[in-house]
Amino acid sequence: MRKPIVAGNWKMNGNRSLVSEFSSLMHGVDADAVDVIICPPACFLGSFVAPDFALGGQTLSELDNGAHTGDISAEMLKEFGCRYVIVGHSERREDHCESNALVAAKALKAIESGLVPIICVGESLATREAGELEGFLAAQLDALTVSLTAEQLSKTVIAYEPIWAIGTGVTASPEQAQDAHAFIRGHLAKFDANVAANIQILYGGSVKADNAEELFAQADIDGGLIGGASLKVDDFRKICQAAG
Repeated sequence: MRKPIVAGNWKMNGNRSLVSEFSSLMHGVDADAVDVIICPPACFLGSFVAPDFALGGQTLSELDNGAHTGDISAEMLKEFGCRYVIVGHSERREDHCESNALVAAKALKAIESGLVPIICVGESLATREAGELEGFLAAQLDALTVSLTAEQLSKTVIAYEPIWAIGTGVTASPEQAQDAHAFIRGHLAKFDANVAANIQILYGGSVKADNAEELFAQADIDGGLIGGASLKVDDFRKICQAAG
């Protein structure tokens, strides 16, 4: 049985006050029922005090070290207690021109370093309206299956994030989200049926406390990658409870 995951992506938000609030108030979630992850800006990773959740980075370099100003390595993330790292978020793909191949390379580096990559895939509204959703997702997934073995892929988490529903207040209907998740799982099954059956696939796209339960009830949705609502401890806790 796939254990639900709820991961909060703070993006370029937060401060020490919010870190303190989450460190002290994120309780009441059954850790046996759901894995909870917070991915704050890297500068705040060392500020959490005995958190009741796992920490994750928002990105990492595919390289180990060197003259790469502004980048952060897997080992640096691990030194601050990270167990997870987001890879290939749509904002990274667009703002930093991260290709499918680069995303796969970053995922591989995370796995080799002992981190669990939360690998993001998802389409724009134009892609969906053009009827190219499945081909677009397939290309993103195929870049992973070319670069990773089945064993390595089994150590990842996939997050489906329809770009048109990120930060817009528009959420894919539960049926739309389920259809995309089912396609992702079915496409991965062509690579390895066992991996596809067991891999956790999260939904990311304007998940809120009042729609989380319905989304998480879908057969192929194993939790969420949460943006804006992850900055509000009460809302985020409710979302975590909905997953568990």
